[in-house]
Amino acid sequence: MAGYELSPEAENDIFEIWSAIAGDSVTAADRVEDELLRTFASLAGFSGQGHWRRDLSGKLRFWSVWEYVIAYRPEPAPILIVGVLHGRRNPDTLARMLTARQKKRSEHS
Repeated sequence: MAGYELSPEAENDIFEIWSAIAGDSVTAADRVEDELLRTFASLAGFSGQGHWRRDLSGKLRFWSVWEYVIAYRPEPAPILIVGVLHGRRNPDTLARMLTARQKKRSEHS
């Protein structure tokens, strides 16, 4: 079993990233997806990686892969990948998106 879980929104984020890149190069899209998946496994192995962004969320840690920001809940195990979002988004927009995703998740738990 993987040491991480992907939220439905994170799965969609990965699909959208792959689709956008694949328009130019399927090989490049596959490389980005592979790097993201390797990073998720690494984060699961040591969930203290990354940094807190209290301006975006008090419960999530953040790690960057190229221009994408992985937002994940480090505890309890398995870690939960909440989102894989473009790092150039407005911080207020990121905070709203992540808050909505966490709220939706807690309502379904």
